[in-house]
Amino acid sequence: MANAKSRTSWRTLGVMGAVLLALLLGVFSTVQWGGGQWTPKLGLDLEGGTQMVLAPQVGEGVQINEQQLSQAVDIMRARVDSQGVSEAEVATLGNNVVVAVPGEMSKQQEESLRQSSQMRFRPVLAMLPAEPEPAPTATGTPPGKASPTGKATPNGKATAKASTAPKASATPSPTRTANAVAADALQAHPAAPSPAPTPKPDLLRQPKLEEVAPGLTRITPGERNDPQKLIAYATNEAWLQAPSSLEAIQALDCAKQAKPDPTKEDPDMPVAACDLEGKVKYLLGPSVITGDQLADASSGNMTNQQGQPMPGYQVNLKMKPEARDLYRVVSQHMLGLQEPRNQLATVLDGQVVSAPYFSGVIPDGQAAISGNFTAESAQMLADQLKFGALPMSFSVQSSEQISPTVGGDQLRLGLLAGLIGLGLVVVYFLIQYRVLGLVTTASLAIVALVTYLALVLLGWHYNLRLTLAGVTGAIVAIGTTADSFIVYFERVRDEVREGRAVPSAVETGWARARRTIVISGAVNFLAALVLYLLAASNVRGFAFMLMLTTIIDLLVTFCFTHPMLHVLTDTKFFGEGHRWSGLSAESLGVDRTRYLGRGRVGRPGQARGSGGATAAGTVQDAPHIHTATPKGEQA
Repeated sequence: MANAKSRTSWRTLGVMGAVLLALLLGVFSTVQWGGGQWTPKLGLDLEGGTQMVLAPQVGEGVQINEQQLSQAVDIMRARVDSQGVSEAEVATLGNNVVVAVPGEMSKQQEESLRQSSQMRFRPVLAMLPAEPEPAPTATGTPPGKASPTGKATPNGKATAKASTAPKASATPSPTRTANAVAADALQAHPAAPSPAPTPKPDLLRQPKLEEVAPGLTRITPGERNDPQKLIAYATNEAWLQAPSSLEAIQALDCAKQAKPDPTKEDPDMPVAACDLEGKVKYLLGPSVITGDQLADASSGNMTNQQGQPMPGYQVNLKMKPEARDLYRVVSQHMLGLQEPRNQLATVLDGQVVSAPYFSGVIPDGQAAISGNFTAESAQMLADQLKFGALPMSFSVQSSEQISPTVGGDQLRLGLLAGLIGLGLVVVYFLIQYRVLGLVTTASLAIVALVTYLALVLLGWHYNLRLTLAGVTGAIVAIGTTADSFIVYFERVRDEVREGRAVPSAVETGWARARRTIVISGAVNFLAALVLYLLAASNVRGFAFMLMLTTIIDLLVTFCFTHPMLHVLTDTKFFGEGHRWSGLSAESLGVDRTRYLGRGRVGRPGQARGSGGATAAGTVQDAPHIHTATPKGEQA
């Protein structure tokens, strides 16, 4: 039995060694091939970083209120946190928003912070190449040129692949599509608007509706609530005859496209936009779905019809319940249209992210945006959509590098305080537990090593940064970690005081102490978790460090401290309770005198003498103990 338990202890120690080895190899791999480093990344207060002042862009005469600024700060903070930019600071300064992040801020991060990320779904009316080409074909796409196409399947998965095959032959087909009409219009002068029809007498008292295209009036708010009327309005071919629409797509230069102003965008009117690569121009109909109708957005690998992963990345969208019927009607209506009018473009901040066509009705409101995404850009777009659009767009007023808010002396003093605290704990354990205190010292060293390696890996993978608050959390964790060892060792010593042998005391003490250790760790973890969820900025770094060290403390206690103590009890030094082992019965004040019967007691370790010595020790009279009475007699 003892050998079986020893083998179990050695296997557990092997698990702890494997964890350490895996962490070391992980850090080594990141340094060699992943651009990592051997030290943890430092936060804004220890390293400095980039500070950007953002000024809101609003329409003329529009006032910014405190609620809008507060909402913008919350969304920006969520975006920063989702990018793994730990310990960033987002605050208001007058009507401006100040964002400070550790290290250097990439251009992509800057764009993700200041853009409103207003997303709209608009039907495609026409497509033209961005570069001047020979006369377009019947579909408006020059022969041999790539046309961003895609497919939205009934299960909601959308793909947007570039097809290099010509979409039509040089000879126009008898059926004239929307692009054919657009191409002819672009080659000729813009058509004059049709004369307004003479109102009938019974309509004289009705309010005059604005004509936005030949024979088409602006949609009313009531009609917008009707999905059938909304999609019929947005895909109407009359938009291709409107001079304003044709002039917009003809004048659009993708190479010199100005940043769109979201405050001037009219969702009831068509827009001209370019794709992300600036190779294709789109004439898009009025908006039919907006970004705030999304319930969730996430990124992942592209999948085929069978759900198997494919090369590339996509952003998965899930509509809110109230928008699912609208999305179903839109897909059903556009399914019967000719290309490219069967494509629904996803427009983000004035640019077409993708324009998939429908191959079936989508009843469940789930779709996906795909294109030339990387893992990082797909995740960033998903985060922008998931956390919502900013109430306004922002422009960068200033961007500069800032120095650390905490001096190097303060950091050194903080680390020195941690070392002093650790040293005092080690000295206490050596005085209190003697050689057994070395087990505690080794356990603390392993906790420190695992914590350090974990911080390095988390900094590389999640951009976690160590701040002075995190250093404080690590110092506080020294005490909570030592508590686990004290609970365990004192329970073992209690068992020794009750007369158990050391090996038996270790097993019994562990059985009774581990529940207390787990409960204590769970309470610490929950308290730190609540603090992490409710706090912000540096306080979250303190709470995260407490959570991390609590988990590591339990790991080391279960996988190193207990099995190591069990292995040591197999040795003569600890197993027999040497006076310097920390588990000696005599040093714990245990009276080893035992009643042997018939008025005799024994003390182990005394010299043998007369009086009927036994294996237990010297037998002496014990007047304070009743002698045994022969059977049938009275005492």
